[in-house]
Amino acid sequence: MMVARTLSFLELFAAQKRPLSKADMAKLLQLPTSSCHDVVRVLEMRGYLSKSLQRGEWYPTQRLLHIAQALVANDPVVPRILAPLRKFRDAIDESVLLSKVEGLQAMYLLALPPSHPLRYLVSVGDRVRSLHAASAGKALLGGLSSAALNDFLASAKLTRYTPSTIVSAAALRKDIAAGNERGWFLNAEESEPGLTALSCRFSWQMATYIVTAAGPTPRLQPKLSACCRLLTRLCRQLERKT
Repeated sequence: MMVARTLSFLELFAAQKRPLSKADMAKLLQLPTSSCHDVVRVLEMRGYLSKSLQRGEWYPTQRLLHIAQALVANDPVVPRILAPLRKFRDAIDESVLLSKVEGLQAMYLLALPPSHPLRYLVSVGDRVRSLHAASAGKALLGGLSSAALNDFLASAKLTRYTPSTIVSAAALRKDIAAGNERGWFLNAEESEPGLTALSCRFSWQMATYIVTAAGPTPRLQPKLSACCRLLTRLCRQLERKT
């Protein structure tokens, strides 16, 4: 609980983009002032927050940035895949996302934007939502054993987000099987109106990753075949790469 609360303070500063007083933090996080005091005191003692004596406000120091840079510099996954992903993004000029599968969830590790101002992006650290409607979710489901997929379909609530959302377990099973057969999975305006996305998964060091290309349907649909070809080729290359 304490860890989650501490992280919420750091995320709050990132969202607000300004120094905050303890009263600000308490109000925005809906916490007692005493709880804010405890967390702020620890963060200040560890060098993560600095206080303005004149205004009685706090703001994060560069310490978190230095730690993040050290972590990124030694990341065993992203540096290995970043150059191929950028090349793929440049070739299709659409949003390209990398996520890692963790059971029945997948977390985004990387998000590369296109050159267009109208784009689809997620925040790194977010989870893939609506497995039945997202192409990455379908790619995840396509990697499950038959028993695990049966369990998911028996218990999942297949919410309709658009007129194109698949809400039948039988139809979803058929769609996933088609995706496995061709090697990529499609979200044809199933999670959001006007959004098309395709995903392909690959395995590396006993872990499963998913690469997704996403963009506005009018822009992505005409180049869908080329995107699918490049995406499947990329994932096969990444799977073979040591």
